Amino acid sequence: MPFSNRVSGIVLHPTSLPGRFGIGDLGSEAYRFVDFLVDSGQQVWQVLPLGPTGYGNSPYLCYSAWAGNPLLINLEWLESEGLLSSEDLENLPPFNPDQVDYDGAFQVKMPLLKKASQNFLDQATPERLEDFEEFCTTQAYWLDDYALFMSLKDAHGGASWYDWEEELAQRDPKALALATAQLRNEIFYYKYMQAEFFRQWSSLKEYANDKGIQMFGDIPIYVAHDSVDVWAHPKIFCLDEETGQPELMAGVPPDYFSETGQLWGNPVYNWEALQATGFKWWIQRIKGMLNYVDLMRIDHFRGFESYWAVPGGEKTAINGEWVEAPGSEFFKLLREELGELPIIAEDLGVITPEVEALRDEFSFAGMKVLHFAFDSGPGNPFLPFHHHPNCVVYTGTHDNNTTVGWYEARSHEEKERVLNYLGGYPEEGIHWAMIRMALCSVGNCAIFPLQDALGLGGETRMNYPGAAEGNWTWRYRSEMLTQELRDRLRFLSDIYNRLPRE
Repeated sequence: MPFSNRVSGIVLHPTSLPGRFGIGDLGSEAYRFVDFLVDSGQQVWQVLPLGPTGYGNSPYLCYSAWAGNPLLINLEWLESEGLLSSEDLENLPPFNPDQVDYDGAFQVKMPLLKKASQNFLDQATPERLEDFEEFCTTQAYWLDDYALFMSLKDAHGGASWYDWEEELAQRDPKALALATAQLRNEIFYYKYMQAEFFRQWSSLKEYANDKGIQMFGDIPIYVAHDSVDVWAHPKIFCLDEETGQPELMAGVPPDYFSETGQLWGNPVYNWEALQATGFKWWIQRIKGMLNYVDLMRIDHFRGFESYWAVPGGEKTAINGEWVEAPGSEFFKLLREELGELPIIAEDLGVITPEVEALRDEFSFAGMKVLHFAFDSGPGNPFLPFHHHPNCVVYTGTHDNNTTVGWYEARSHEEKERVLNYLGGYPEEGIHWAMIRMALCSVGNCAIFPLQDALGLGGETRMNYPGAAEGNWTWRYRSEMLTQELRDRLRFLSDIYNRLPRE
């Protein structure tokens, strides 16, 4: 059980932080947010996956399962160390403070990170160089492949690895050695950015932990097809050996919400091959995650019990089948190697007794989302009187509308079902009523998006599942974190016994 006491917290991805550079980052505003959590009596900061994103900017489709997103690196920190000048950070474009501008941030930050990497090479003290070399050595098991992959991707104009020359796509050793020699400057640049990301993230995490805040991360079960993980470890994925295309793709079958299901397109794992290695890749992945979070949510946890496999080339998820996965064997090995783990299982959707048994076998916490609680009868498992201590209770997640947007979008009859449960429309607003409902649950952890605490509408939601573009862009302004908001959150956390214990 990952939570021994009653705690609460906020989900906020770092991209949503305020800042000058078109995207939130790991600078001073991140530390101010930690202070806000402390002042508000919160004990958990939940983030989305932190990796480098590709098309659509989804943190759930990253180029690496290990790497950090270089756009989250704070440039002012580099300026304070003399790796950039004040002039470098002047004359910025007029970024919209309410929206992430991924393209604009990329165009501004990446050249400056390139300049900082060169200045680091020229100016770094022996101690900093030693730290950098130590990082490269300890992280070599993923970093070497990642830096080469990204350098090759740049050299190919951003093309996917399976469209490169055959000898590079198939990882011919001579071709890789030649590319490594030819691209050594670019490889250094990508390694430098990762060292800097982890230095800044580790500093933020240490600051948060010292103040009693746990960092809560997120692991997508699948990785992007166009990722270093699939390129470097093709045998642990179901791929066509010649083309590199998925032989079996991930998704979920048709259900009440979609007549054709959801076809995600990621290659599914070759679990037989993984099992033959003692699940080495997955165990390394969990270890890597534990380097920079205190708690972790595994997205689409049910895929460890059985997964929906769709033949390559299909346009929908209709013609798939359920295939059993060796989740129990994997988690037993993981526990033997790492002990009891602070894992939260994303157990939403159509969950079978077998998936629940796998979750409970290892005492993983599950999830309860209050937005899902009011569209069936009293047997609905998301209603608070069905909750149990070993769960995380959410008003909504990053995939949901905000609570205000969710309520406003409901029909009159659907609103009535909510108000009947609440005993009428709450004077404090529907968002505070739902936050209060999460906090008073017997679930040991209650989490809500910052948008809900701010009472914001549906225009500020993070993600519309199924929409390829236009997501992940919301940002807040510093002045929104008022003393009144701090006091209200602390008051409610105190009422429901979720304040830090002395």
